[in-house]
Amino acid sequence: MALKLTLKPGEKFVINGAVIVNGERRSHLLIQNKVSMLREKDVMQQSEANTPVKHIYFAIQMLYLDETNDSSFYDEFAKRIQEFMSAIVDKDALNKCGKILNAVNNGNYYYGLTICKKLLPFERSRLEYFSNGSSDCNKEKIEEKQIEESKVISA
Repeated sequence: MALKLTLKPGEKFVINGAVIVNGERRSHLLIQNKVSMLREKDVMQQSEANTPVKHIYFAIQMLYLDETNDSSFYDEFAKRIQEFMSAIVDKDALNKCGKILNAVNNGNYYYGLTICKKLLPFERSRLEYFSNGSSDCNKEKIEEKQIEESKVISA
C-alpha cells in the first residue's frame, strides 16, 4: 500500500535520513515502498529534548531515522523509559509506556513515536502541577510563618 503525502509549499520532511524541502507550490508524493519518513512538525531536535518524555521521543526518533542501527540510541531509550516508568503510577500512562516498549522492541518505531507523542500532554500536566504546586506550597509556608511571627510580636 502506497503512502500519499500532500506537502505544503516549503514544507520539510525527512526520508531515510535525507532532509527534503518541497518547492513553492503544494505537491503530492506517492511513496511505493517502506521508508522511514517524518514531517518537519514531527521531528524533534536534540536541544528540544528537555523533559523525560521528550528524551524518550528523541531516542525513538533516532532509532527510526538512523540507518546505522547504533545501539547507543536503544540504550538511551531503555534507560529513559525505565526511569519514566519508575517515576509514574498513572495506569493509562504506564499502559502507553508498555505499548511504546513493545513497538520499539518489535522495530515498529513510527508507532512508538505516535504513542510517545500522546504522553506529552500527561507529562505537561504533571510538570505544571509540580511547578504550580511547589510555588503554592512555598506561599503557604511563608504566610504561616508570617502569622506565627505576628502572634509572637503581639504577645
